[in-house]
Amino acid sequence: MPLIRLPAPSRTVTGEGKRPHRITLSDHALQTTVWPKLRPVLLDYPDLRVELHSDNGMRNIVEERFDAGVRLGESIDRDMIAVRIGPDWRLVAVASPDYFRRRPAPKAPQDLVGHDCINMRQATFGGLYAWEFAKEGRDLRVRVEGQLTFNTSIAMIDAAMSGYGIAYVPEDLVSHHLLGGRLELALDDWSPPFPGYHLYYPSRRQVSPAMAVVVDVLRYRN
Repeated sequence: MPLIRLPAPSRTVTGEGKRPHRITLSDHALQTTVWPKLRPVLLDYPDLRVELHSDNGMRNIVEERFDAGVRLGESIDRDMIAVRIGPDWRLVAVASPDYFRRRPAPKAPQDLVGHDCINMRQATFGGLYAWEFAKEGRDLRVRVEGQLTFNTSIAMIDAAMSGYGIAYVPEDLVSHHLLGGRLELALDDWSPPFPGYHLYYPSRRQVSPAMAVVVDVLRYRN
């Protein structure tokens, strides 16, 4: 990847007027990775315009005229330049202690069939997300059922804490609830990590000075 020279912080860093740089990403990527990194730096670049389009779909950034997108590393097309911006993370199955007192915790993914589960509606295709598990080289996808379906992880977590069933959500969003005893973990050994989030953009597109700032700020350095 060619070296990108970054301009010093100034009010004329972009040189592109007030056109916003549009990035599509999930609500989880926005909350845990992109916004925490951008928030303190934007004060140094007051003329840098960024539009963060949050949904859980798989957008075509070329057709929909986004400057970049954020996805897991395993799901990015090969004709894109991808820059890692976050660590590996995983989804975990959680429910309230009250729910697991009423219904024994599942020991294997197949046991979810007999449970109330909180579904996630996928934005791109409109279908329900099939929960993905893996253990010792064995991959399983389970389609679950339950009373509730959402399209955001935050609502799923709230429903799980209220005792409505099992949710399959990013671990970093529920770690404090697990430590506080408000949620309990199930199927821990069936929940492997995903490759971390990557910022991606077309390889044939020249990187603007403003986009170079965004790329450098978001780059994962651990």
